[in-house]
Amino acid sequence: MTGGYPPALPPVNHTAPVPRRIRATLAGQTVLDTMSALYVWEWSHYPQYYIPLADIDPAVLVDEQHEQKLSRGTARRYSLQVGDVTRPAALRVYGDDAVVEGLAGRARFEWDSLDAWFEEDEQVFVHARDPYTRVDALRSTRSVRVELEGVVLAESSSPVMVFETGLPTRYYLNRTEVDFTHLAPTNTLTACPYKGTTSGYWTAHLGDTSYSDIAWTYDFPIRQLLPIAGLIAFYNEKVDTFLDGRLLDRPVDLPSR
Repeated sequence: MTGGYPPALPPVNHTAPVPRRIRATLAGQTVLDTMSALYVWEWSHYPQYYIPLADIDPAVLVDEQHEQKLSRGTARRYSLQVGDVTRPAALRVYGDDAVVEGLAGRARFEWDSLDAWFEEDEQVFVHARDPYTRVDALRSTRSVRVELEGVVLAESSSPVMVFETGLPTRYYLNRTEVDFTHLAPTNTLTACPYKGTTSGYWTAHLGDTSYSDIAWTYDFPIRQLLPIAGLIAFYNEKVDTFLDGRLLDRPVDLPSR
């Protein structure tokens, strides 16, 4: 029993139009601005944006004179150049032999080749948000207890439960319900396209053994996940989680997020 939503896994090479304005910037300059992006699922867990070449600023493109025969067709590789900032191999543009409908004349960017991505006026982190993914943060009065090697790290009767498509339920607990005796803060930061950027992680120290980055918090999540602001969650995969007194199975084979 791990909870969470069942997966919504579109097949590889599934496509769908993006109904939102998509923009991205590099060194303070808008590189692309489109209302005609295409979602393409290169693997089943989330899509990539494919951008019409006509909606990319041609002044920032540097043709690397390199074509690749890829599984979706022939693609020509480009760098990005904005002032003194250069991002090599930042994108590839598919030719007329693209085997997936709608890819010809579209560019697929390496996400980190750009400084920031936006859907409408909200920044998007890590990768494009999957339109088939749903994330809900629900308050509950079910009891949650978190243990590690028999040591209770947290216990709550007022968790916020986060249900996300394809992932196990995450339990966010009040800080006053967490025992920090065995927890030490770390400098780790991560980002999630559906929650925002974390503001803290903790490693557990039990005797001579350390368990790295087993808990985290979002002090400033995106507005849809405001109920988790300032609360602490533990990786179900790394601790023993009891829900209403029942030990849950530790999740396995989770997709990277």
